[in-house]
Amino acid sequence: MPRQLVLFGRPLPRLSSRHLSLLLVSISLFAIFSLLFTLPSSIPSSPSLHQIATDHKLPSLPLPSIPDSLKNPWNKVNPFKQPAHAPPRQKNDTYGQSSWYANWKWLSYPFSSSVTLDESRSLLPELAQRPPVYVYYDNTIEREKATKEVESDILLSWRRAWWAMGFKPIILSPAEAMNNPLYEELQHMSDGLHASLKTDIMRWLAWENMGGGILAHYLLFPMGAYDDPLLGYLRRGEFPGLTRWEGLGDGLFVGGKKEVEKAIKAVLGSAKEGLREAKGFLDAVPVSKKEKEEEKEGPFIVDDTEPSALAFYSASALKGYPKVAETIGGDRVAGLKALNDLINAHLHQTWQNLFSEGIAVVKPLPQHTTHMIAPSYSVALRLASCPANNPLPSSCPPNRPKCTPCSTATHPLKISTPAHYKNSSALYTIGTVPHPYTIQSLSAMRSQITVPWIRRESIRDAWVGDLMVDLFKNKPVPSSARVLRFKEAVAGEYGSARSLWLTAERDVPEGILDWHFGFDLPQLLPATAGQEEKHDDATEKIESEIHKPKDSSILPPLHDEKEGPVPTEQDLKLEPNLLSLAKTIVGSADEEEAKKKKVHVTAEEVKIREAVEAWNLADWEAWRFARAFLVEGKSMMS
Repeated sequence: MPRQLVLFGRPLPRLSSRHLSLLLVSISLFAIFSLLFTLPSSIPSSPSLHQIATDHKLPSLPLPSIPDSLKNPWNKVNPFKQPAHAPPRQKNDTYGQSSWYANWKWLSYPFSSSVTLDESRSLLPELAQRPPVYVYYDNTIEREKATKEVESDILLSWRRAWWAMGFKPIILSPAEAMNNPLYEELQHMSDGLHASLKTDIMRWLAWENMGGGILAHYLLFPMGAYDDPLLGYLRRGEFPGLTRWEGLGDGLFVGGKKEVEKAIKAVLGSAKEGLREAKGFLDAVPVSKKEKEEEKEGPFIVDDTEPSALAFYSASALKGYPKVAETIGGDRVAGLKALNDLINAHLHQTWQNLFSEGIAVVKPLPQHTTHMIAPSYSVALRLASCPANNPLPSSCPPNRPKCTPCSTATHPLKISTPAHYKNSSALYTIGTVPHPYTIQSLSAMRSQITVPWIRRESIRDAWVGDLMVDLFKNKPVPSSARVLRFKEAVAGEYGSARSLWLTAERDVPEGILDWHFGFDLPQLLPATAGQEEKHDDATEKIESEIHKPKDSSILPPLHDEKEGPVPTEQDLKLEPNLLSLAKTIVGSADEEEAKKKKVHVTAEEVKIREAVEAWNLADWEAWRFARAFLVEGKSMMS
């Protein structure tokens, strides 16, 4: 009788011949793979063979080795491995001192140099494709100079509003219509047509020549949230058929080239009697009995939903604004100017209604950054103000009849200066991103920084660490994780629609703001600038002794003690000089700008700036990322 093996008082199962064979094969495979992967790394690079070849003057023989792809096959298929070479240059990837590389892996690496292999080149997200939205304007009609100017102003407002919503606005002219093969057919039958119908057909010919897409009226403006379903549908640019909206009339059409061509041919091929009576393209579209039974209008798919994110200032809609309508009837130039001011005010008012929690001008390390965030605070004041030239201050847009009119007295927009970033859809964030040298100099209130102080006393990545405290609930996370969340807040589709991030060392880019928000920001008035005088006596005394910053921005009120230590009077006096010195040292990295401003920086100051950058990699990455993302948008507009 065979012996029964026991382990810890329990009998072990007996191994059959099949189980034993499988065990031996497994051990053999394990031994072979162990030798393949460990033997080449354990054997030295054979100096004895090399020495023999050298002593006897023999040619050195290549040593057998295993390819890297076999040593670590994951590297061959790993999409996140570090590249061996710097990525190729892209079109329009440099603007001023900023350089970037747009790639989908922008949130996979906290530090851009891991992909770009270049410390001065930031890793940005790939910009979303902006679908074109077309508008037709007949520039061949003779107009007075004043009329041309005011119509040009309305077209500028139209372009800014659509650009801010992620579209590429394009103005079409008769030149595009004349390139259409159907233009000659229109010329043969133009006699007897109403002038407005001919202009409308020319509009469609120009649109079809561009390949279809989105055709809007120059008085149709997007007024809603960036992530509104209708605006998202239009941005995707995928249209199953030629569609119009019942409540918008001829204000908006979407469709492909073939559908647009079919509609034009249907109009041009309709009965002459019908064309002579028609005053617009929709009036001239023939509708068969079958289509009427199917509740269709010729080639159109009619959407009967009321678009809440689009405002159409048509002739019928202007009846709700009798003051503007009467002005247009009496003096067209003055009336169109009043209409443009009204549209701009409604765009601004809609933006304010979307952010019911107000504006947060984030102020990390608040004790010594009051002057640093002053330009951002001035932008917030302008956003919270009401346009002074609004002809109807208590009115609402056509698509939002139950809005809250702009009023700093009854419905003021709250402006706060929290120390930490808060992720909220109803709160708009304006941030001031400092260079590591700037924030270290201000935090320590030191005009001279040394390398020993940097290594022994300074707090590494202090700014981005304090900014993202609330998102991590004081959890001990590395700076790399914090900088990734910062990038998402700056350039993510959700974050970029609810925030604006400026750099502390550059002036506020005035030309970008209007296109970023989609409306003309009001200038600060003396009454607005005096809002900060409603503080306690101690604060008023400090502010009375401090001059406004050189860029005419407004100094923000002192923060609450819950956000951090409150600066002393002496600290507030020292901040402007320290900030100016930091701007000079940081700006010296831009050689062209330094030559223009005749900036002189010593080699020691450059060395210290580079040491601070190397010691605060997360703060430096955040600053370069925010700067590159801001100027990338500027380069697109130019």
